Amino acid sequence: MRLTMIRTLVLSIGGLVQFAGAAAAAPAEQALALARANGCMACHGMVHKQVGPGFAQVAARYREDPAAPARLAGRIRNGSVGNWGRVIMPRQSQVDEAQARLLADWVLSQPTP
Repeated sequence: MRLTMIRTLVLSIGGLVQFAGAAAAAPAEQALALARANGCMACHGMVHKQVGPGFAQVAARYREDPAAPARLAGRIRNGSVGNWGRVIMPRQSQVDEAQARLLADWVLSQPTP
């Protein structure tokens, strides 16, 4: 009986670990789908510059800045110019504030190239 309880406990813990991993991946998958659906990938590469900087380049520049998530979310929604040279980041007003924050957090989570 004790062996059965231990097996049940081990299987339960394993299931929780898998669930936690899936839950953590969900926001990243949502953000990537959102980036694709809103045309972000037309200008930004995952690592390197296309028209605008690569997401990994943005993460490397702003990773240590505690105000960066809110500022980047604002730039996504309102657009910007001059932060990466003369390239214009067009306004993405179709993205709501929560989506912009999800995208900003995801961009900042990209590994440094």
